Amino acid sequence: MEIKDIYSKYLQCTQVCTDTRQLSKGCFFVCIKGDNFDGNTFAKDALEQGASFVLIDNKDYQIDERTILVDNTIDTLQALAKYHRSQLVIPVIGITGTNGKTTTKELLTAVLSRKYRVWSTKGNLNNHIGVPLTLLSIDKATTQIAIVEMGANHRGEIAQLCAIAQPNYGVITNIGKAHIEGFGSVEGIIETKSALYKAVQNVDGTVFVNADDALLMKLSEEITRLTYGTSKQADVCGKCNEKTMYMTFKLPQFNRTISTQLTGSYNFNNAMAAVAAGLHFDVDMEDIVYALISYLPTNNRSQVEMINGQTIIVDAYNANPSSMAVAIDNLDHLKAEHKVVILGMMKELGEDSLKEHAKIIERLKNSSIEQKFLLGDDFCQVSDDKSIVYDNFEDMAKAIKADLLPGSTILLKGSRSMKMERVLDLLKSE
Repeated sequence: MEIKDIYSKYLQCTQVCTDTRQLSKGCFFVCIKGDNFDGNTFAKDALEQGASFVLIDNKDYQIDERTILVDNTIDTLQALAKYHRSQLVIPVIGITGTNGKTTTKELLTAVLSRKYRVWSTKGNLNNHIGVPLTLLSIDKATTQIAIVEMGANHRGEIAQLCAIAQPNYGVITNIGKAHIEGFGSVEGIIETKSALYKAVQNVDGTVFVNADDALLMKLSEEITRLTYGTSKQADVCGKCNEKTMYMTFKLPQFNRTISTQLTGSYNFNNAMAAVAAGLHFDVDMEDIVYALISYLPTNNRSQVEMINGQTIIVDAYNANPSSMAVAIDNLDHLKAEHKVVILGMMKELGEDSLKEHAKIIERLKNSSIEQKFLLGDDFCQVSDDKSIVYDNFEDMAKAIKADLLPGSTILLKGSRSMKMERVLDLLKSE
């Protein structure tokens, strides 16, 4: 069956689904094979639960005309999304980068939604399956702007996602060290992330670029761009106050000061990207300001929690060397009586892992941070102060309960698999 024929069946459905636990009546169900499961085995269940059609790639699970047999369901899902994208005559903004992708996506969505009907990536569905699902969830009749987040942990992935999403606008938040094990080198990261710029350039689109980032400026110098940052040469110029708990910044060109509910001066560039995009799409400045001051962060990203007299900066969704460094620097610059870090190991750094963890410890030594609690084998291997490192959560939890200074301002951060949000429950139990 050709893609256009499968597409005609997709159009008869309410949504595309890959998980029977989230299945809705009338959906188009796609059976996905994973490392430990075969989605084809759920084909019968999906139909019994109300799916209109089921996409399979194993003929043993073919039931009737409602099961559509293809060579590879993931390839077909991607081709279907690409076909749907070709039917959309709207701005599609692609967002990638090492840090800040999701926050930037959320801020752009908040700003542009003040004027347009915007559809954007839900959660962090930003990989080879998530991007197609995002595109296929776009309502052609009502959506005026789409924002598609794209993540990568292996070389060449952004180019593959751009081939599906076909963005005509783009934001690269930054290019730093993350998932270096999968990319092979920093050069591999640069090549992979910059594919977004190339995709936008190929359709004569526009990119929004941080004027303070020399690498991004160089990579985008031949593309139509709107720049933002602290540089006076930027099209949209701003200045961040690094001393406040909540990120506050000024826009001198517009005589505006914006106080957000995001913690961390490292969110300045994310907010400025949203300002630049808003201005490009003619969103009124008052609406831009309202959107940014109203945005409330969630999901352990740049949040602040008050627990039993402690102020916790919760930035525990994930971590890599560049995001860890700016989070530490942000805490270092804050005015606070007792500054504390509770950090989990950074994963997927390959042969650079010990070196990068040593750099974090050195950064902490040169800061005003009073207490350190560091969790993970790599921190243990490179620290010369064994009183601050722990190879298991239980021992670190005991130390926190016994030694944590009252009235502290605490940075909580680590890679996703370290589950550093457990510390919140620990502090609540005191």
